[in-house]
Amino acid sequence: MKVDGGEFMKKFGIGVLVVSLVLIGLVFALRSSETPFDAALTAPLIKNVGETTVRGPIENTATNKTRVGTFDFEGKHFNYAQSEFFISGTAQAFTSSVPLTDDGLWTVTPAATADYKTRIVVRRPVDPAKFNGTVMVEWMNVTAGFDTPPVWSFGATEMQRSGAIWVGVSAQKVGIDGGGNALGAALSLKKANPTRYNELVHPGDNFSYDIFSQVGGTIWRNPAKLFGELVPIQVVALGESQSAFRLATYINALAPLQDVYSGYFVHSRGSRGAALSVPPLADVAGPLALRSRTDIKRPVLVFSSESDVIGVNLGYRRAYQQDSKWFRSWEVAGTAHGDAYSLGIGDLDDGKGSGDTSLFKAMINPPSSIYFGAVKCDFPINAGSHTYVLRSALSALDSWVRSGVAPKSMPLLEANDDNLSYQRDSNGNAKGGIRTPHVDVPIATLSAQGQPTEGRSFCGLFGVTTVFGPEQLSALYASKDAFIEKWVAATNKAVEAGAILEVDAVRIREQAKYYPGK
Repeated sequence: MKVDGGEFMKKFGIGVLVVSLVLIGLVFALRSSETPFDAALTAPLIKNVGETTVRGPIENTATNKTRVGTFDFEGKHFNYAQSEFFISGTAQAFTSSVPLTDDGLWTVTPAATADYKTRIVVRRPVDPAKFNGTVMVEWMNVTAGFDTPPVWSFGATEMQRSGAIWVGVSAQKVGIDGGGNALGAALSLKKANPTRYNELVHPGDNFSYDIFSQVGGTIWRNPAKLFGELVPIQVVALGESQSAFRLATYINALAPLQDVYSGYFVHSRGSRGAALSVPPLADVAGPLALRSRTDIKRPVLVFSSESDVIGVNLGYRRAYQQDSKWFRSWEVAGTAHGDAYSLGIGDLDDGKGSGDTSLFKAMINPPSSIYFGAVKCDFPINAGSHTYVLRSALSALDSWVRSGVAPKSMPLLEANDDNLSYQRDSNGNAKGGIRTPHVDVPIATLSAQGQPTEGRSFCGLFGVTTVFGPEQLSALYASKDAFIEKWVAATNKAVEAGAILEVDAVRIREQAKYYPGK
């Protein structure tokens, strides 16, 4: 039946218009309501978050440049630009009149206030048409004594090719003033470049949680100052290792109070929660086994390598909680807290295959030192698939925040009863967890364990790669063609499971040609 468009509008146009206006009104009502609705239906409410003043972008010269991590930013591969801003305001610290419980269902109260001025670093697509609407805000890690962006180091390829904006936040005092690990003390902002950064003022980590909220609030309230014409649709919080400990506490303490972020990516957090406050303000320690509250109705994805799940130090399994509508936990076999990709290869990855080739070849000839020998380990470090699965996890979280539909649950790593070691297959790789061709069609044993933990700084977190010799390869694969067939099949299976994105699988399949056996 032929329908005349003009006649249709005459009959139904007014009704359609009325219904549309009602729906639009309903959406705005939901967005302004104090009731936390599903993430798919409402943007964060930005409650109880102080206003800020933004200065920048701060000018760069050949001798006076933005400092993040150990390498200068190379945005040319994805046509990205970097800028830096100084953000100032008055932050609150928080306390609790009762000990913090391990279920995360806390009620915290404001305590002292203090003025601050910190910095953020913005990496964004040059072409506005490439922006996908997502801003990923990373609480930068200061374990090394200066600001580092480990989630960026593992996930930059996915963030850039998908068109996200990345914002790195100097949330903690050590990153600005120093005083942390002696290894990187000279790279803290004021020590590395006092001319540029001496005006920054950090009142202490008791105020770091609210500083992180105020940065998120600034992104929502004043995006034009930071991003020009790019307007965020969702703003996601990221944190790795010590930053993940703080993010775990932030989710339980401030997320219900302030509702700033659309979702949370908690990377390598371990079982503990960071302290909410420390003396002289108050001594409110984080629980030894902290679960994530789920009543905030914002997606939380906890991403763990083998290093993070078991052991005396991190031991995230002690804080295990089941997947639910607003919570997912991913555990990845054959991976370590830091590895060959995040500690060197990723810094030079052009997104066109060079990083994929270097990572595959690292399973054949793995490095035992990083950053030109600044850190030397007793054994070759892990060269596993951490980056690939993390890219898929970032994509899954982004989709979850947009749709409200959680990704499917993933299998857990198979730990022994003591939670100090893993059950391993005949090739020495851990059983269970998220699987990739790197462990299911191996050319090396990829483990988070095996490095001495004493006297080698961070090496205990970098895992071990044990390369297979010719005889072991021959026993596993009758020929190079046999290896390629199995590698491709395992890659396809990982894509189907959601462990690896197809865009990465294309290059992972190609790497099989570098198989070292006959």
